[in-house]
Amino acid sequence: MFAANSLIFVPGSRPDRFAKAKAAGAGLTVIDLEDAVPAADKDAARGHALARIGGDGTGRGEQDWGGQDWGGQDWGLRINAVTTAAGIADLHALATGAIMPATILLPMVESPVEVEIVARVLGERCPALVPLVETPRGLRHAHRIAAAPGVAAMMFGGGDFSGELGVALAWEPLLTARGAFIIACAEAKVPAIDVPFIGLDDPEGLADECAKARALGFAAKAAIHPSQVAAIEVAFAPSDKDVAEAEAAIAAYDAAGGKAIRFKGRMLEAPVIRNYRAVIERKGSKTNA
Repeated sequence: MFAANSLIFVPGSRPDRFAKAKAAGAGLTVIDLEDAVPAADKDAARGHALARIGGDGTGRGEQDWGGQDWGGQDWGLRINAVTTAAGIADLHALATGAIMPATILLPMVESPVEVEIVARVLGERCPALVPLVETPRGLRHAHRIAAAPGVAAMMFGGGDFSGELGVALAWEPLLTARGAFIIACAEAKVPAIDVPFIGLDDPEGLADECAKARALGFAAKAAIHPSQVAAIEVAFAPSDKDVAEAEAAIAAYDAAGGKAIRFKGRMLEAPVIRNYRAVIERKGSKTNA
């Protein structure tokens, strides 16, 4: 199950930034081995990432992690595409390693077969998988990708998608693609994660895009800078009022034995209760998958 409202990415080639990224308080901190890492640094970044994920139980791997015990399954990892040599090397390192991250993000996924390969290679130790849909072909197969075994959420990769379309990485040019992506995720009943907002000095723009993304049906949004996390959490975390309403409705429905009932002027039935349960799952926003 994926219950984070926010994600933050940190380059695997910059272990000096790992602690700062984790301290930002996002629902999931993701060490990135893909876009943020130059080809020449892939091997070193993989080593840094696995050292941090493995930890040593003291909060100190190969670097000073700020005195915090952030080892083990407290991290996400975006590997390289499994259709590339770097991705195969990432997958081999995970399969032969001692500890898995909490979540693995799979970039440039265009077929459910890619997800199945990761699940089979990692076997019973496979953690939650989050495919990124970043191309028109990937979007065409998004409903099948989202339904693949092991998929806990899906992420819309708007950066690469905008490049494929030859349009700006902005709300309006990608609205149709976002809508199709949301429908695919809804069909598979997995949460949808929105692409990061790239305007680092535009807090109003970030808040506006967060509001639009949530209204469209996204359950979370990624950040590319620690300063963005708080605004994303405010936008996507349920309010105290939402949580209280959900708890009361669920209690009434359960007390009725799971039968449709009238509650505070509205009908409670299974689909409505599913939405309320999703609110409860997301109330503790700083949780991992």
